[in-house]
This record gives sequence, structure tokens and C-alpha cells, in this order.
Amino acid sequence: MKLTRYGIDVMISVAATVAGLVIAGYFVHILWLQILLGVLALGLTLFTLYFFRDPERTVPQEEGIVISPADGKVVVVADVTDNEYHHGPAQQISIFLSPLDVHVNRNPISGTVDYYRYHKGKYLVAWHDKASELNERTHIGIANSRMRVLFKQIAGAVARRIVCDIKVGDEVRIGERFGMIKFGSRTDIIVSPELEILVKLGDVVVAGETVIARIPESAA
Repeated sequence: MKLTRYGIDVMISVAATVAGLVIAGYFVHILWLQILLGVLALGLTLFTLYFFRDPERTVPQEEGIVISPADGKVVVVADVTDNEYHHGPAQQISIFLSPLDVHVNRNPISGTVDYYRYHKGKYLVAWHDKASELNERTHIGIANSRMRVLFKQIAGAVARRIVCDIKVGDEVRIGERFGMIKFGSRTDIIVSPELEILVKLGDVVVAGETVIARIPESAA
């Protein structure tokens, strides 16, 4: 199982904690307590490895598509006004990531990063209506000759560590890894009103594989 490089710091901390539990178990001469410490150490190790898994994905090669930047469940599909990047009417798709989802984020389109903002904020639960406005988050805009996409990495009540290793001016490719949000989070994708949305509330999407929007055939 491949692990993401974005989780090395946490995995080192967990390894130190597990080592401490094992050492404590060695010096404790109460059987039930040794078993409890062993179970805690094993559970923590398995959960950490599972959370920071980074599976390979088969990226669609169609033209004019937007793919999901995150694994999870679609919790919002709505018409919105985007005064930050599109400066007018837009469409929003929000994806909730549970602690059991893969948390590595991938670029939704190919193009040039022409917008980046980091916002300090609160840690409301990720599905809260105001999470995309009030929580800690990064806003990233990518543009190419056919479309512009704004997407947001939003920290949740548990997730308080956003990793993003792209910057303004970078040329990026659709489906490439660019960061992650650690331990439960939300991702918002804002596209122009001309695009056709291909997902609905409750759909489960896969980062790097699920096509969530596309340029209509009539406009292709």
C-alpha cells in the first residue's frame, strides 16, 4: 500500500507514540493492561496507515472536463454568486470527506495556477453551511483556454492541517496530486454557469477519476 508523502510528519509522531505504548507495556506487569496497550498501539498504527494511503488513479483523458479533486460524498450542488474568482454567477459542488476517505487532493483541470489565497478561520464541522466561508481554508484558481475553476481545501472540526504545494504561476496537470487535508474535511469546487454538472447530492466521488462537470457538447 502506497502512503502519501504529505503525512510523514504525522506518521513520525504516531510511530513515537506507538513506541511509547510498547515500552510501557513491557514494563507493566498487569496482563490486561499489557493487552490494552498493545491493542491501542496496533489500532493507532493501522488507522494511521489507512488514513494516509495514496492509491493510484486512472485519470480520464477527455477534453473539456472537470474531475473531482477529492474523495467523498457530494453534499452541495447549487447556483451561487462568486465574487472572488469568477466575479459573477457560478455553480458550486461541495464534497465532504470523512476520516475514512482518501484525503490526498488532485488537480481538477490542467492549466495555470493564477489565484491562491490562504484564510485563517474557525473549525466548524465540514458539512456546516458556513464552513466554506468561516473555516481555515485555501482557495486555488486554475485557468486554461477553455475554463476557469476555483476550488477550496476546507479544514473541518478535526482537520486542522491543510497541505498545499502549488503556487501562483505553476503549470499543473489534471489528476496530479497537489496536497491534502488531514483528518476529515471538505472541498468546494466553483465553476462557471455554462458547464454541465454531472453529479448530484449524495453521489460518492473519487479524486482523479470522477468527472463532476464538463463543457456541454453544444459548446465544445
